[in-house]
Amino acid sequence: MRFFSLRQISRAVLLSMSASLALTLSAQAATIKPAKAQAPQANAVTAQDNVNRLTPANSTDGIIALVNENAILKSDLIDAITQAQARAQAAGEPIANSAQLQSEVLNALILRELQLSMVKRVGLNPDEAAINQRLGQIAQAEGTSISALQQRLDAAKPGSYAALRAQLIEDAAIQALQQRQIGNRVRISEQDIDAFLASPEAKRLNQSEYQTIHVRVPYMDDYSRLSEAQRNEALKVAEALRTRLLAPNVDVAEAVAASQGSYPIPLQGGDMGFHKAASLPTELSSEITKLEVGAVSAPLITPEGIDIIKLADKKASDTMLIPQWRTRHILVKVDELQTDALAEQKINDLYEQLRSGADFAGLASTYSDDPGSAGRGGDLDWVSEEDMIGPFEAMMKNTAVGDYSAPFKTQFGWHILKIEGKRQQDISDQYRRNMARQALYQRLAPQAKEDWLQELRAGAYIQVLG
Repeated sequence: MRFFSLRQISRAVLLSMSASLALTLSAQAATIKPAKAQAPQANAVTAQDNVNRLTPANSTDGIIALVNENAILKSDLIDAITQAQARAQAAGEPIANSAQLQSEVLNALILRELQLSMVKRVGLNPDEAAINQRLGQIAQAEGTSISALQQRLDAAKPGSYAALRAQLIEDAAIQALQQRQIGNRVRISEQDIDAFLASPEAKRLNQSEYQTIHVRVPYMDDYSRLSEAQRNEALKVAEALRTRLLAPNVDVAEAVAASQGSYPIPLQGGDMGFHKAASLPTELSSEITKLEVGAVSAPLITPEGIDIIKLADKKASDTMLIPQWRTRHILVKVDELQTDALAEQKINDLYEQLRSGADFAGLASTYSDDPGSAGRGGDLDWVSEEDMIGPFEAMMKNTAVGDYSAPFKTQFGWHILKIEGKRQQDISDQYRRNMARQALYQRLAPQAKEDWLQELRAGAYIQVLG
């Protein structure tokens, strides 16, 4: 049986307490149910761990740690440990309540408290719409609506819905804070991008699509417990499969069935269809981009089994075309100086002037409240999909070239837009550079986050009392 690592538990408590809460809504209305007792071997802990283990039965609530001017209660720690165990249990990877687990979870709670204090200092406020969307996802997973979810939670335990919402707000604020802090620390230059694009790893960024055949010969047991004979048997099956897959126009299912023979564990995988390298797992994409069409890899030894990979076909593509619209717009803002009704009346007056033959650019220069485009007659240049918010993009796509839209509203106010052209633009180079920047960021971000959290803790007053 495989167990959750304590580092995984720590991260789960630090960033995903609301996820733990949501996973157990149907069971006890946001009250986490402790994991069931495991087999003696899975629950074995030292005698000292048993003495030190904090549980509801042996704890009177009180302060377990001081973090600057804030306190963490024993009940907070018990709840977090129970949530961590519930997550592990739900994943089929139980973890015992040991002194080491308590230390890891307490450390995560301390880091969370430090981050929440920083959130308050810098004034980060998560988007209300994003919180409602997350609540909607939780309700949908429970097969209900947000209002019904609220009624059910509060009926079972008053205040449960408010607690869940507050937890989601905290999680979103911490995530926004981390993105800001890590973004300030990770520096990626154009030279870094050039070097990455010149590396073998950059092959994953090309736009070609690969028809991949991926078959695994699973091991009969954990690799460390396999006998030499069992390992050789798995390798023999993999080599026989590789030989069959080398045949042109091979029927993959028949090749797999023929290679199965008397091997006791069913072979896994088959024809995966066409995928871009970037959408494949890193280990798989690094192998598939090396192969010529029709070639089959040598058996690849992994902890789970032996993999055989064949490149059945390839659709080469050196360009990435996207639609773009040359767009102008007029914005009438809604703010403390201009009510929604007044802004709507103003935009309707401008619309009537357009219908009477007025020049769009002239009206935008005179009346638009968008300081970035008003001086250019409302010109937004070429606009791509997802550059603009949803209502603006939808109207832009549904307006014919040379025409202007009816007035419409967004979170910024009231708009009229005009489409002056449409084109297919090749952004292959821009796409590759953006993807390279993202890959470099993902490589550097974890260490930057660890460094920042260590600095945050080092600069704080922390006293563990329990």
